[in-house]
Amino acid sequence: MNYQQTLSYLFSRLPMFTRVGSSAYKANLDNIITFCNHLNNPQQKFKSIHVGGTNGKGSTSHMLAAILHTAGYKTGLYTSPHLRDFRERIRINGEMISENDVIEFVSGQKDLIEKIEPSFFEVTVAMAFQHFALQKIDIAVIEVGLGGRLDSTNIINPLLSVITNIGLDHVNILGDQLEQIAFEKAGIIKPGVPVVIGQRQRETAATFLKKAADCHSELTFASDEWKIEKVESKESDRKHPNLSDISQHFLELSVVPCNSSDVQKNSKTNYELDLTGHYQLKNLATVLSSVEQLRKLGFIITAEHIKSALKEVKSLTGLMGRWQTINSNPLVICDTGHNEDGIREVLKNINVLPYEKLHMVIGMVKDKDISNILKLLPVNATYYFCQPDIPRAKAAEELAAEAKILNLFGQVYPSVNEALKTAKKNACARDLVFVGGSTFVVAEVLQ
Repeated sequence: MNYQQTLSYLFSRLPMFTRVGSSAYKANLDNIITFCNHLNNPQQKFKSIHVGGTNGKGSTSHMLAAILHTAGYKTGLYTSPHLRDFRERIRINGEMISENDVIEFVSGQKDLIEKIEPSFFEVTVAMAFQHFALQKIDIAVIEVGLGGRLDSTNIINPLLSVITNIGLDHVNILGDQLEQIAFEKAGIIKPGVPVVIGQRQRETAATFLKKAADCHSELTFASDEWKIEKVESKESDRKHPNLSDISQHFLELSVVPCNSSDVQKNSKTNYELDLTGHYQLKNLATVLSSVEQLRKLGFIITAEHIKSALKEVKSLTGLMGRWQTINSNPLVICDTGHNEDGIREVLKNINVLPYEKLHMVIGMVKDKDISNILKLLPVNATYYFCQPDIPRAKAAEELAAEAKILNLFGQVYPSVNEALKTAKKNACARDLVFVGGSTFVVAEVLQ
């Protein structure tokens, strides 16, 4: 098989959660254990950091990878889902796994794949572990796919566990209470391994404290350690690494440590971050606490390494889809936020932008209760309802009907790109077009 035939084989033969939903989720680690045993357990041949959470785990993973790479470590990065290219999931120092490496892995493991019938995600996790081991990386940043306790990535024994926050998402699998979800996410905490929790939340703190105590693991709440404030947003002369006609923007942030001496508390450090969503302030606190733990473990990461890396996260790692500007006249911004907390953060970003009229290109998936998300959306916007080209997509007509009940009005479009094309045509130069509601809507506009 060539590369495209290999991808077609993976997509058609293996159940893929992003396409078909919970039917692809396997609530055990049996397949990934069998697969990695067959590969002589590559996950035991490199150091790793495990990153979970409801929102922010992708951005946090990319920032950590950028910092480690800048500090001189050969750094693997495994994330999901991909937006434009399957190979985005598996990178070393920002470089995607080669097409030939994908072909060789799948062809070499085809008999095993057809024998144990793993999910798409299980195969990609095994592929990443094998690639990182063969390339003799120094460390890998491994993002959890879904949950934590029973996620396929949870067979690693990391140096550090990181959990960004807890929100309501995948409630049909993880539970509909924050405490239940926290229990699943806490499953990545390992005996004796330090853990950083991004946000101290009233409903979930006790769950993490108990799990860490049971594992004799040092626990840090990043939100207790750092006070981070936005100073300003500014435009750079450099162009976006993936969109050459769009200038990059930066957040300038002021960071003050909270649990330090009075002298340190009065000293501010300013960072420029090329991920401009307001929610990145929370993620940066998680990253800084994680770096402190890595330093304790012997990693040499200087203040200059951090500053340099944060200015170039997108170019160093290839991260896309986080409050990303994809057009400037009219201004078009996309974001992968797709649950209640994610949409709240998106709306905070929208509310601080100057614009005359808001156009919302929105699509969602059908296996989620979206009523609470729709209640958050502004009624004074014009909506362009669409559906991403995946089996899980919610029919645009159904989405529009549910939205209409909440006084959200607009037209239905046959595709994501048709909806965006019409929104751009209708928008004046001073208007704002937002694209989102689902990771897969963003993926299509970035193709």
